Amino acid sequence: MESKINRITNILRTDDGISGAMHYTEQISWVLFLKFLNDLEDTKAEDAELDGEVYNFILDEKYRWNSWACPKTNGKLDLINAKSGDDLLDFVNKELFPYLKDFKSINEDVKSIKYKIGAIFEFLDNRIANGHTLREVLDLIDEMDFHNQADLFQLSIIYEKLLKDMGSDGGNSGEFYTPRPVIKTIVDVVNPNIGQTIYDPAVGSCGFLIEAYNHIRYKNVEKNIQRELSTEELNFLSLDTFFGNEKTPLSYVMGVMNMILHSIESPNIAKKNTLTTDIRGLEEKDRYDCILANPPFGGKEKEQIQQNFPIKSNATELLFLQHMMNHLKLNGKCGVVIPEGVLFQTNKAFQTVKKELLERFNVHTILSLPSGVFLPYSGVKTNVVFFDRNGSTSDIFYYEVNPPYKLTKNKPIQYEHFKEFLETWEDRKLTDNSWIINVNDIKNFDISAKNPNNIEVIEHKSPIELVENIKDNNNEINSLMDEIEAILIGKNIE
Repeated sequence: MESKINRITNILRTDDGISGAMHYTEQISWVLFLKFLNDLEDTKAEDAELDGEVYNFILDEKYRWNSWACPKTNGKLDLINAKSGDDLLDFVNKELFPYLKDFKSINEDVKSIKYKIGAIFEFLDNRIANGHTLREVLDLIDEMDFHNQADLFQLSIIYEKLLKDMGSDGGNSGEFYTPRPVIKTIVDVVNPNIGQTIYDPAVGSCGFLIEAYNHIRYKNVEKNIQRELSTEELNFLSLDTFFGNEKTPLSYVMGVMNMILHSIESPNIAKKNTLTTDIRGLEEKDRYDCILANPPFGGKEKEQIQQNFPIKSNATELLFLQHMMNHLKLNGKCGVVIPEGVLFQTNKAFQTVKKELLERFNVHTILSLPSGVFLPYSGVKTNVVFFDRNGSTSDIFYYEVNPPYKLTKNKPIQYEHFKEFLETWEDRKLTDNSWIINVNDIKNFDISAKNPNNIEVIEHKSPIELVENIKDNNNEINSLMDEIEAILIGKNIE
């Protein structure tokens, strides 16, 4: 399957309508999704038939994969009815896409997969300019089979790789991708459980929500505890567990599609700017048990947006932090990536938000991430702040991650780099990389990570010793200059 995807990306790179990883990932996505949907509907139709029932297909027959993309005769491609070239492009652009976009209508249940399909295609268009190129892509994806769980699992892994490649491409595509080792570590600490609601106010490609799904769905399997989720629990997991917002159209499309390809058929993801929500007067029933996020930072928001927050600031990171504090349920847990500047800045707005954070929430752990975690699209130094809504902060456990090499685009952070942290944070074990700060020792609400174990030892020398060192250095420089001069004279003689 992976080799086919690689072949498809190579084919798309030659198409005039495609430029860069963002475009070919987007185009592979919609084709993959329609093949996945076809196989999903086939499976549901077969199951219904076994139960003596009739399955109502989501797509009309004309728009099903087996009708337009790869019609078959005796199991082989029907070359007569399989469109190609301009005929194929005309059908896709003028009939298929308008049909799918119309699914997002006021008559559809917003939780239905039909509505989600409309929400996806509302912001998608076919960019493949050559109908023969599209024909090649369809034929390759048709060879993939998504009828069983193993194939779907393989598909989800490959799709994650596509998103990672798009994130590694840098530029604006960086907003789609948070390194999976960082996500998995945050989810491990927050530890969401079945029955809880999970929220990401800036979902991107939904990496946090998918990792939370895997954590809930499979963590008992990892621990060799044979406990299958009940049908009721599985329904809750699929329909009422995951919530999020995404501002950017393509991020939203990738996120919803990613959730569906990971077997979460009805993710509660809205296409909206989270910061347009006034956080005042929120009721407890509208809050969430777990919040997991890496919200955008470094941006600026207009005065109109700032009016939605008790503490006004044009810094998006400070507004998102207030939003998450306000949306966390009693006894809820939050793990959020925050730029280091938020922790050490002491102007009035930053101090006021951090004062509220420390007094109304239990900031139990701050994980200091190394520089380069978000390369190539951001070099900002970041931290992960973990806080619970179960009382005020008494002291904070800090941990500084120190990989054995400098992080670069080609040498990224690995899950193993968090091994010691995951073994020590809960019991607050002290190592060379960890320390604890009492809240009473925090000045001006500066909660940035300053490892006391890394204090540089300064050797103090007497004035006479300093003069002697300067003389020695000068003598060494003079000696080197004499050698260089002799070499140059020798070359001139030659």
